[in-house]
Amino acid sequence: MVTKTATVWAASPVGKAAAPLREQVIAALREAILDFRLRPGQRLIERELIEQLGVSRTTVREALRALTSEGLVTVVPQRGAMVSAPTISEAADLYEVRAALESIIVTRFVERATPSQVIRLDAAVEHFAEVTAADAEIRNILAAKDEFYSVLIEGAASSSLKQLIEGIQARVRILRATSLSTSGRSEQAVAELRSVVQAIKERDASTAAALCASHVRAAAVTALAVLESDT
Repeated sequence: MVTKTATVWAASPVGKAAAPLREQVIAALREAILDFRLRPGQRLIERELIEQLGVSRTTVREALRALTSEGLVTVVPQRGAMVSAPTISEAADLYEVRAALESIIVTRFVERATPSQVIRLDAAVEHFAEVTAADAEIRNILAAKDEFYSVLIEGAASSSLKQLIEGIQARVRILRATSLSTSGRSEQAVAELRSVVQAIKERDASTAAALCASHVRAAAVTALAVLESDT
């Protein structure tokens, strides 16, 4: 396992003015984790982070505590902080929560979305299909998938649901990368999301919700199989 942070993540010292220093460090580390420049299981060595980011030990520790509360960082006794790597049981639970939440969000989207938002959702799926067909890097595929969810959450018009799904999105993103990196899964995901959008266009909330849940559970099967093979 790689243990040197600097060997996998080249970061510049953070600025001193654009935002509070602590928030800049949190944002820099969060971005590196979600872009997989810092991988699940990667140790986060305080000394190296201090040197790379040009900040104090206190600031680094505060940032790591904040990311721990988000579920992106795990502190292991005797070993220190590392990028979170969900267990199989944790991953299974996260997928079930996703399936339930996203089904409700799709239902609300059907009920509340404007025609232009439906068009944008359709366009987001087709953009995801284009990126997938181009054999892009996983971070680009994830960014395209995020566009779909951004429109979906906007159209659902529920601050409560938005807050709930954003609370698990960071941890889910790591699992999503595991799933979408598997051969053939991205193409399958495109077909599944096209079916969801078609049901949405027909204003068939129950079918759209069921198809969304099936999409999430199909992703779960792939991701959990990968996690099991790595144990």
